[in-house]
Amino acid sequence: MTTQREQSIQNWITTVLGSDQFEINFLAGDASFRRYARINLNNKTFMLMDAPPDREDCVPFVTIDEFFDQNKVRVPHIIAKDLEQGFLLLEDFGDILLSTLLNHDTVDAYYAQSFNQLVQLQSISGQGHFPAYSYEKLISEMELFTQWMLPSLNIQLSTEQSALIKRTFAILANAALAQPDVIVHRDFHSRNLMKIEGETDLGVIDFQDAVIGADTYDLISITRDAYVQWSPARVYQWFEVFYQLLPDAAKVDRSFEQFKKDADFMAVQRHIKILGIFVRLFERDGKAGYLKDLPRVMWYVLEESRPYEELQPFVAFLISVVMPKFEEKYGVYEVVVE
Repeated sequence: MTTQREQSIQNWITTVLGSDQFEINFLAGDASFRRYARINLNNKTFMLMDAPPDREDCVPFVTIDEFFDQNKVRVPHIIAKDLEQGFLLLEDFGDILLSTLLNHDTVDAYYAQSFNQLVQLQSISGQGHFPAYSYEKLISEMELFTQWMLPSLNIQLSTEQSALIKRTFAILANAALAQPDVIVHRDFHSRNLMKIEGETDLGVIDFQDAVIGADTYDLISITRDAYVQWSPARVYQWFEVFYQLLPDAAKVDRSFEQFKKDADFMAVQRHIKILGIFVRLFERDGKAGYLKDLPRVMWYVLEESRPYEELQPFVAFLISVVMPKFEEKYGVYEVVVE
């Protein structure tokens, strides 16, 4: 039975394309309330984004897509839009996610390409177009760990433990704010980059949460991906490749060692947040698919923190208080690195 929403979609696409002779195929969902469908008309394909206005606001997506498109970031062109109904018709990038192409032999070239695109993105002046990745925002993201992860393990914090976590979060947030400000995609990883037929540049999707923040954030998203893992030695080699691409202004009083620390601290912040998000996606939204990735993300937090004296009290807390319950509930991480 066709729902009213689906009838509205049919009518809108008919008007936009000037034909009702199209096929529409809805695709598997993601972590949001948006839906996507592939539209096929006369062997030409388009992508429909269905974002019900009462559940999803697609204005940020449209605003950022158009801004990025004008500034030569390889995002989907918007062919038509109806913001009142929450419909967008987009260029179709195809189905080949970067994540499906990565292996020991291909990853260096693909990541080098992504770094070039990332540096180009960071060269765009985004001031006035994007909100700041503020101290409050950085802290509130990490607090998802205490709001969702720890309760899921029935861990109740002592006053001392709460104070330790608060101090650690402050160290990490301040480290992020001390880095050069650039446009940050915020989810620049292998499932949000696409191989477009006949093109070298990777297609960039899922950018609607972009902000102005630290220049290491997106580097971390791709090199320490929550869904795929590479050896620490290889990751640090990529850090060097990226560091060499940075403009001189981003290296003033910032040796590679400092940049590496900046990136590690940014990674700890991001992975603490992800631990909370993945639990919330399960407990609040009923999405269990991310739970299998939790052990890898926790491994990242421990590995990234270990070299730094400032983070040792937090590491000790994780190992003694959190890990026994975490491993019992979410499993032990078998370290497999490329």
